[in-house]
Amino acid sequence: MTVEHRWQDPALPVADRVEALLAAMTIEEKVGQLGSRWLGNDMQDEQETDPEETLNVAPMQDVFAASGTISLEEASRQGLGHLTRVYGSKPLTPAEGAAELVRQQQIVLANSRLGIPALVHEECLTGFTAFGATVYPAAIAWGATFDPSLVERMAAAIGRDMAALGVHQGLSPVLDVVRDYRWGRVEETIGEDPYLVALLGAGYVRGLESAGVIATLKHFAGYSASRGARNHGPVSMGRRELLDVILPTFETAIREGGARSVMNSYSDVDGVPAGADPWLLTTVLREKWGFTGTVVSDYWAVPFLASTHHIAADEAEAGALALTAGIDVELPDTLGFSADLISRVPESVIDQAARRLLTQKIALGLLDPDWTPASSVATAGDVQLDSSSNRALAREMAEKSVILLDPGTALPLPASSRIAVVGPAADDARTFMGCYAFPNHVLPRYPGIGLGVDVPTAVEALRSEFAEVSYARGCDVNSEDRSGFDEAVAAAGSADVVVAMVGDLAGLFGHGTSGEGCDAEDLRLPGVQGDLIEALLATGTPVVVVVVSGRPYALGGIAGRTAGLVQAFMPGEEGASAVAGVLSGRVQPGAKLPVQIPRHPGGQPGTYLQPALGAENTGVSNLDPTPLFPFGHGRSYTTFEVDDLRISAESVATDGEFTVTARVRNTGERAGDEVVQLYLHDPIGQVTRPVKQLTGFARVPLEAGEAKDVEFTVHTDRTAYTSRDLTTIVEPGDIEVMVGTSAANLPCRGRVTLTGPVREVGRDRRLVTPVEVRKA
Repeated sequence: MTVEHRWQDPALPVADRVEALLAAMTIEEKVGQLGSRWLGNDMQDEQETDPEETLNVAPMQDVFAASGTISLEEASRQGLGHLTRVYGSKPLTPAEGAAELVRQQQIVLANSRLGIPALVHEECLTGFTAFGATVYPAAIAWGATFDPSLVERMAAAIGRDMAALGVHQGLSPVLDVVRDYRWGRVEETIGEDPYLVALLGAGYVRGLESAGVIATLKHFAGYSASRGARNHGPVSMGRRELLDVILPTFETAIREGGARSVMNSYSDVDGVPAGADPWLLTTVLREKWGFTGTVVSDYWAVPFLASTHHIAADEAEAGALALTAGIDVELPDTLGFSADLISRVPESVIDQAARRLLTQKIALGLLDPDWTPASSVATAGDVQLDSSSNRALAREMAEKSVILLDPGTALPLPASSRIAVVGPAADDARTFMGCYAFPNHVLPRYPGIGLGVDVPTAVEALRSEFAEVSYARGCDVNSEDRSGFDEAVAAAGSADVVVAMVGDLAGLFGHGTSGEGCDAEDLRLPGVQGDLIEALLATGTPVVVVVVSGRPYALGGIAGRTAGLVQAFMPGEEGASAVAGVLSGRVQPGAKLPVQIPRHPGGQPGTYLQPALGAENTGVSNLDPTPLFPFGHGRSYTTFEVDDLRISAESVATDGEFTVTARVRNTGERAGDEVVQLYLHDPIGQVTRPVKQLTGFARVPLEAGEAKDVEFTVHTDRTAYTSRDLTTIVEPGDIEVMVGTSAANLPCRGRVTLTGPVREVGRDRRLVTPVEVRKA
């Protein structure tokens, strides 16, 4: 192995190699490293469903249309930072994608005087977004598992597939905390509680990074709290709420997960767009948290500073604002981070961003003397993107994510049942997948290709569980057409039980009922699906309703009238089997709600994390915020009891810790999982505090009759919050302790008193509540 330059020497420290490379680069070459190119983006092509409409990967086509005319040779004439979505833009086999990746890298190398390859990034929100790759459940379903280790295993499998095909960076996980269920991207989030999102998000990061793929946290920060739940909408939020609810998920994923990249949010918070906010991208992220990785822009977020936020006169000024604030790399194409930066920002600012990106390239081995584009995809021919092991993991994820809201009078269904399966989610496999799953994200532009993976429908899965199954669609997902009601009613009349499969079909920018840019006016089921359920209930045949969706819908109008209620949050390619298994009882449900199920389609705020005037029916308003099913709720075909609360001390210092132990027992006749949940409440604070907040949890498997003790070790840092002067403090006083199985079922209650002075906490504060499960 011949080493011609110091930056190629693997024996040297990465930092030394980076500085040697920077010293050899011209300022134009440094700027070149801050850009990207999306070659072959055809996501403006005509849709199968309506030739008059186009399916766009992002809005405001005029902002980025010009980038589509730039050749890769021109875009990389001074080098290039990233190649965008080589696999994720059109249906390519692994071999075809690998060949295209090699071709593009060779062009980049030919245009780089110093031989610097590009990083390759892809989406991986429901698995590797590539043709034929396993479609795992959407992130909101990960939240329902309450199982960080399972999410970590899934992410590791995703990362291994990506790394084998030469991909260096994955644009996941989404760590936005749900604030309004109407937002279209709820399906991409992990839930409405910061601690749940933080722990599962950190698990995903650990898994992806274990495969050598850079995890990208998004969207930093506040995106999910837009006014009226409109995509890209302004965020009316003060820094206290941002610091206490939105930012802890990112901090945890960096500190506990080891994430090496962050992507900015499109939205402005209190008038300041995230992509141009030095307080967010530099003061908090780097100075306060110590983050040393790269900040990449969300797609076209840099030019949006000029075209939609109107805080810059043109793309060049937008680029200078973004780079100075702390964005290092512009994705998916170079518009703002052009050579104009040279005259607008100091070279030291350019060096800083280039140094961060080059550090990652060298750490990944791209500057080693034996690295070649071909070697990066040497095993591509052996990759099975939907392997049997992947499918087994997708099945486990799906089975652990389906939530039994209410078994009613019918569940589990006897094998001899005559079942009429009705509804738009019954015979359309796409309803089980999120908007960033390749079949929904890309393949609508390629009619006739199919889904690329085997995805059984609910009808097919139920026919494998039950002897007699009939089917009638009834209606489409988002249509006003009721012409199929009569057939559905007739099918119900000749059945013992109806399984009504209703919910969403994910898409992009209005081409779906869930997904990016598919925001909802209210929380009624889309189209006439609610009317279809009413027609089925009127037949007198017992109706089990299964909601397959990306967001929670208001079910108060049918609660108590159905023979069973099941929620499946876009459970992926193995979702139909998981749902059928729960309905038959083959699968023991153990999932919990990561978001609440509303009673009424309006009456926000909705999420459980509220102070008293937002969470309780105090009588000062005629609107009752009480949900139909609370956060953390989920039933089983066995029963559990949680009791015997033990708190290790009546009082601890404000810099101490205490343990909370409770006993969980399976009091039924079947083995099952229960999620034991710890909540804390600070009854008197400097500012209003949530009436309860999840502080620890454990998913506990139990045989029939078995009991286990669950012990939480709570450091007082876990009671910290942002004070009036925006410092993070732990203050003396009583803390209420609650343990149970949902935010509304907390039979174990106690209290601990914190003593001593008010204590300000910093970067070393404890973000996680360790939990130990042992035999009782």
